[in-house]
Amino acid sequence: MSHITQPVAPPTCNGFVRGVRAVSTVCGWIAAAFTVIALFVTCHMIFDRAVMGNSTIWQTEAVIYLMIGAATIGLPYVQTLRGHVNVDLIPMMLPPHIRIHLAYVVMIASIAVIALVAWYSFDVWHQAFERGWKSPTVWGPPLWIPYLTLPIGFGLFLLQLIADLVALVIGEDTAFGMGES
Repeated sequence: MSHITQPVAPPTCNGFVRGVRAVSTVCGWIAAAFTVIALFVTCHMIFDRAVMGNSTIWQTEAVIYLMIGAATIGLPYVQTLRGHVNVDLIPMMLPPHIRIHLAYVVMIASIAVIALVAWYSFDVWHQAFERGWKSPTVWGPPLWIPYLTLPIGFGLFLLQLIADLVALVIGEDTAFGMGES
């Protein structure tokens, strides 16, 4: 192969793109923290059940909510690392002038789909908040709290996709992270 794909988005001089990437990086740290907290809660649950002989009430549900939060809040950070599923066989075979057009189509389609998901996740969160939905478990936490990670995560993922499109348009990034665009 004559090209090397870039695993991470290249540095940029554009303030908007740089700012969004900084927010996305913070999201990565938050997602990592949620994962570590879920690990400790899981260890606490195992200790409480196996060693102390107690029943667990909140731990399993808390771990599920933390991992959902980690997955959704981590979306924009994974995008900055170009870590989402990417099939680049077709872009690799295309000449640069066609590859750039395909990149625009893919970016715009991705933005449209994620905008739709962000909109509906906000709607679900809002319903849970307004209607006072609670988990039907013994612990029974209000569901708006874990649901809040959905519009935040997908909203910031959408913002990162827009920043990536801006970087592509102004020439600070290349189509699919490949050589010339």
